[in-house]
Amino acid sequence: MDQREAAGGAGSIADVLAEYPVIDLTVTNGERWPCWWPMQMPFQQKVWNWFAESGAPAPVHAYMGPVQVRWITLDDHCGIHVDAPSHFVPPADSGLPHAGLLGRQTGVQISLTDLMGPAAVVDVTELIGAGGPGVSPWITPDHLRAWEARQGPLRSGEIVLLHTGWDRYYQPWPAGRAYAFDPVVTRAGPGWPAPRAAAIDYMRGRGITTLGIDAPSIGAAHDALSPHYTGLEHGMRYVENLSGLDQLAPRGAYFIFLPLKVEGASGCPGRAIGMRRRRA
Repeated sequence: MDQREAAGGAGSIADVLAEYPVIDLTVTNGERWPCWWPMQMPFQQKVWNWFAESGAPAPVHAYMGPVQVRWITLDDHCGIHVDAPSHFVPPADSGLPHAGLLGRQTGVQISLTDLMGPAAVVDVTELIGAGGPGVSPWITPDHLRAWEARQGPLRSGEIVLLHTGWDRYYQPWPAGRAYAFDPVVTRAGPGWPAPRAAAIDYMRGRGITTLGIDAPSIGAAHDALSPHYTGLEHGMRYVENLSGLDQLAPRGAYFIFLPLKVEGASGCPGRAIGMRRRRA
């Protein structure tokens, strides 16, 4: 592609972007937001350098000149992120349960092509509120079959996005307790809808490699393990903490997730977008 085509020639990238506007599917990371898993490293953001020593917000640890610089602390499953197999699969030579060759596959080894593709947006919002205190309602193969009866079979290479509607609870504290803290820690609130292991097997049988959800985890509030093992042991990729899936049609959008490239990461935060054809 020459410079004229890239800038705006017929069939150029600019033409595609004009036809397919970008939709941000990413939650906000911040100290007031429920962007980290309860009981894990909380997200922190601090000022390292301010423009001038006079009137500087605290804490300021350096004076480097007339610039603002901040530092952040986050674990590798903070905010929207992709789970690598090594998140739940130990190395094959560890002697631990569920150990396997994929236990050495970290976030940087996930191919970017696995994290972009046509989206199949499965609406399961009817399950909101169906769980008990600390318990998630299950997304089952029957939910997937019902969607396929309306939209056609899931296709190999599609990225399945489970639209639970749970992102409505992604709010600043204290309202944000309902997102993950109350379902997991206090057990005072219901859990988010989560796919049963059989549903993950069903999708894998359809050729699905990448699965996303607009909730804190693919795992359930009461069972984080079995949904993770079922997919990650077979090289599936899980994108968690999506938002705004209601802006995408069941089919017709293109999904892209670009993770940070962090050596040895068991998961990689990043930015997710959907590209939806502009309506006439």
